[in-house]
Amino acid sequence: MLKFTLESPLGPDLLLLMQRHAQAMHADTPLESIHMLDPAALAMPGIRFFVLRDSGRAIGMGAFKALDATHAEIKSMHVLAEERGRGLAQMMLDHLMAEALAAGFAKLSLETGPQPSFAPARMLYLKAGFAECPPFPPYVADPYSTFMSRTLLGFPTPQT
Repeated sequence: MLKFTLESPLGPDLLLLMQRHAQAMHADTPLESIHMLDPAALAMPGIRFFVLRDSGRAIGMGAFKALDATHAEIKSMHVLAEERGRGLAQMMLDHLMAEALAAGFAKLSLETGPQPSFAPARMLYLKAGFAECPPFPPYVADPYSTFMSRTLLGFPTPQT
């Protein structure tokens, strides 16, 4: 049974997700161009961190961080490799967009990589209505970064 939960990123059963996410980010990106947040940073105020669980097992994660009163950024979205191919990344992205809209954000942005290893992520975001954009604060132009953004108007809010 699949379920999204709002949780602390410091949960001990999230270690595998955090490790896999870090490995993926470090695989072909120079250290100075990696913008992922560690679990302690993901626990800071202004960040909402969600876990996707399958029968209680953590299989995916994603967060959004407030940039200002109407603009948020997706952070640390990851689905375990062995769970991919089930549409879980799309489900996580839809959940993050709906939750961001429900929290009052009108715009959602993200930073990802231009490398081939990030192509599936870029395709997912494009399919969901994101478009490439210039760097948004606090980022600057970087050959290892692709910036994307979309408005959330018209996106459905979460079911209660």
